[in-house]
Amino acid sequence: MKKIMTLIVVPIVVIGLYWFFSYFNQSFKDDMVVINEITDSTEKQSIKENTSTEIKTSKIAEEKQSYPDIEEYIVGVVACEMPALYEEEALKAQAVAARTFAQYRLAKNPNIKLENETDQCYIDTSKQREKWGSDYEVYYEKIKKAVASVKNVIMTQNNELFKSFYFSTSNGVTESSLAVFGEGNIKSVESSWDKESKNYEVQTEFLEEELTTLLGIFNTIEIKERDTNHHVTKVSVDNKEMSGIEFRKLLSLRSTDFEITKTDDHYLITTYGYGHGVGMSQYGANYLAKSGQTYESILKYYYNDINLKTY
Repeated sequence: MKKIMTLIVVPIVVIGLYWFFSYFNQSFKDDMVVINEITDSTEKQSIKENTSTEIKTSKIAEEKQSYPDIEEYIVGVVACEMPALYEEEALKAQAVAARTFAQYRLAKNPNIKLENETDQCYIDTSKQREKWGSDYEVYYEKIKKAVASVKNVIMTQNNELFKSFYFSTSNGVTESSLAVFGEGNIKSVESSWDKESKNYEVQTEFLEEELTTLLGIFNTIEIKERDTNHHVTKVSVDNKEMSGIEFRKLLSLRSTDFEITKTDDHYLITTYGYGHGVGMSQYGANYLAKSGQTYESILKYYYNDINLKTY
């Protein structure tokens, strides 16, 4: 009887153990497949994320490499905008005005390429060499030193960056930003010393046919209105009226303070000052610097209600 029971139980146990190990082995394989799939998926996702990060970082790096350092950019602006022979305090004032304008533009659009913008004149070192020739090293170091001495200094109005307009030479009084550009809060101030500039008064001759090309066929040109600072605000060409600013742009005049004289077949236009007239007069800044004024006092004279800050 025991022998018979042994013969029956043993095969059952063997078969049971076979099923058990077969099922466990398959389950283990399935689990390993799932684990491998999860691992592969994670590794692929990680690779994808790392690749994406590398691409973004690389792109930013490339952009930084192609974009000039802001302080080196300011050197290029000062080199282009102001004579290198000007006083150091005037160069400092120009650097702060240029940096403020640049930071204002960047705050509005961080992706702009400042060196490609036309709001401020900019020349790189190769063009500086062309401009200054054998004096390059002396002038470059002079401007670089001035810019470095006011590194990161900007102006604010009401604790905000603003368009810190500047120009070459006034007609004796600067213009308000609202009058010229229809925006901002830069007020008009006296700058009578600008009249001492050798280029304060300039005469330009236009043949009548030249003006016809620029203005169209006409019989008369007449100044109709001026503002309190003697800048022309309205001009009539026959029956057509335009602003003094429009007329200046059409004829590429030096300023909107001008006189028109007709003689025979040509017109003589005399301009006073140079530039749009808003903000800091560069000639005026140099005059004040020669008089012992610091860059801070120069800026606070030409730009009302400002604070100087280091960012």
